[in-house]
Amino acid sequence: MEKGIFTKNIKQEQIDAFKRNKRALTSAYIFLFLFIISLFSELIANDKPLLLKYQNDLYFPIFSDYTDKDFGGDFPTPADYKDPYIIKQIEQSGWMLMPIIPFSFNTVDYNLNVPTPSAPSQEHWLGTDDEGRDIVARIFYGFRLSIIFSFLLTVISSIIGIITGAIQGYFGGKTDLIFQRFMEIWETLPQLFIIIIIASIFTPGFWSLLIILIAFSWLNLTGMVRAEFLRTRNMEYVKAAKSMGAGNIRIMFKHILPNAVITTITFVPFLLAEGITALTALDFLGLGLPAEYPSLGDLVRQGKDNLQAPWIGISIFIVLSTLLSLLIFIGEGIRDAFDTRRNN
Repeated sequence: MEKGIFTKNIKQEQIDAFKRNKRALTSAYIFLFLFIISLFSELIANDKPLLLKYQNDLYFPIFSDYTDKDFGGDFPTPADYKDPYIIKQIEQSGWMLMPIIPFSFNTVDYNLNVPTPSAPSQEHWLGTDDEGRDIVARIFYGFRLSIIFSFLLTVISSIIGIITGAIQGYFGGKTDLIFQRFMEIWETLPQLFIIIIIASIFTPGFWSLLIILIAFSWLNLTGMVRAEFLRTRNMEYVKAAKSMGAGNIRIMFKHILPNAVITTITFVPFLLAEGITALTALDFLGLGLPAEYPSLGDLVRQGKDNLQAPWIGISIFIVLSTLLSLLIFIGEGIRDAFDTRRNN
């Protein structure tokens, strides 16, 4: 009972220490706010109406697909809500409510009367890219995609790294030696060249690219977890658990792992930032996600290729620098909160 109360008090002290770090706390609130907003990108930036009334019937184009015939057209093709004829038909017999940004990440604005990439305007707040797509819409969708991709990369690679480090540190001996030699060889493999070879064979998708990056990212936490298990495997509470008949798996994951996880939590925001940077770099080089995905890296490439349109480079620079800075500040706050020397 005393141990449970003590552990609870320690966790509360760490939470309080994080809250006292105003920069980290503010960064966490801003990051969560931006991420939650990006989850509703379809409701903010879309070329389909949020709600549509036609001939006394309500339609929800964001959630269902409708054809031109549904709104007085002649063809059974998907309805184009920017087609003047469809707009006229709907307005004569009803109305439609468009999102704040009436463009999706892949919507090409064919009504532009200036060359692309076009400068910021009342219709396109940050201008368009060289294909006539709205930059604000691509930022919304690309922001969400980058965070989700990096989150999955961090979680899966961390699980693999923690399990591997736990096995190494707990059993030691030949098991540790074999794993260490394997990791040394694996770390020397040229990651970029392997991705180039795979990309030349087939176009990477979301999941295939995620698997490729996981294959190299799981090494990030292995060393720290291994060191923690090596340090604690001979402590008294571990010996007591063994003497009471507890199995190796129970000792590893119930008694030792909670202590090791505390040291690894401080690295999670940094790993998230690293994942976002890796995805952006691969997309910039053309080795990342296919063109049909919204990509922050693609905007970086367009900023480099269109120096005559500085609004592209400035916009993506502000987005990436803000996102990475928030994650770094959060990581520093968590690291300081778990630093017992600083708290004491």
